[in-house]
Amino acid sequence: MPPRTKLTINVDESFQHLPHAPIVEAVIDIRSQPTVAFEEATFKPQLEAKLGGYEYLDSQRTFQHEFRVEAGKPPSAMARDMGWQGLRFQSTDKKQIAQFNRNEFVLSRLEPYQSWEQLYEEGMRLWSLYVELAQPVEIKRIGLRYINRIQLPPGELRFEKYMGPAPAPPQGLTLPFRGFMHQDTLEVTGHPYAINVIRTIQPSGDSGVPGMGLILDIDAFTTEEFELNEVLLKRHLLAMRWLKNKMFFGSVTPMALKLCQ
Repeated sequence: MPPRTKLTINVDESFQHLPHAPIVEAVIDIRSQPTVAFEEATFKPQLEAKLGGYEYLDSQRTFQHEFRVEAGKPPSAMARDMGWQGLRFQSTDKKQIAQFNRNEFVLSRLEPYQSWEQLYEEGMRLWSLYVELAQPVEIKRIGLRYINRIQLPPGELRFEKYMGPAPAPPQGLTLPFRGFMHQDTLEVTGHPYAINVIRTIQPSGDSGVPGMGLILDIDAFTTEEFELNEVLLKRHLLAMRWLKNKMFFGSVTPMALKLCQ
C-alpha cells in the first residue's frame, strides 16, 4: 500500500458562485459537555432573555425503548424517560432552527440559503450564548453538514449525466435505475477530519415538484476533541467548509452546475 500523503487544505481557494445554490439545509453542530447544572426551569428563561429574533418551538426529551422476550411470556415493550435534553427555537422568519441541548448546540439554516458569512456569524452568536449559560470547557465534535437537492428537468431519467462518478449496473446486465442510495465515509489524511457523503435520488413528485431530484448530503466533522478556543473553532469550520466545497464540486457535472445558474 503506498504511503498516505497529507491533504493540503486551502481555505482561501475560491469556488464557482451558484446564483441558485441547491442547498436545502445547512447545519453547524457543536458537541460539548456543560459544567453547570443544565435544567429547563433555569436555562429556558435565561436563554429567552438573550435570544433575540427567535421564538420558542419545543422542549426535547429522550426516551430509551426496550423490547423484552422471556421464555413462557409474551414479548413486552417499555420506554424509559432519560430526562430533559434541551430546547429548540425558530427564527421569526421560520428559516432557522436553533437547538440548545445538554451536550450539543445545533443551528440549521433552511432554504433559501443566504451565505456562509451569514451562517457562520449567526452560528457563533448563538454558540456564544450556549457557552455563557452551559460553560463547557472543551469541544467534543464539530460537524458542518450541507444537504443539496439538484432539481432535474421533468422527464429526465439519466441522472448519471449530472453526477460523477455515477453508479452503474452490473456488467452484462444493462438495466435502468429506478433508485439508488450510496454512502461513503472518507478520512482526511493528515488532519482530524472525516466526511460522510450520501448520494441518492428523490423520485419525481416526492418534493411536490415535477422531475427527479438529485440529493447530495455532505457532512464534514472533526475526529478529535479540543479545547474551547474561538480561533481554533473558526479554523476548523473554515477547513470543513473547504472540504465540503471540494466534495460538492467534485461530485457533480457541468450539466448539474448549469441547473444552479
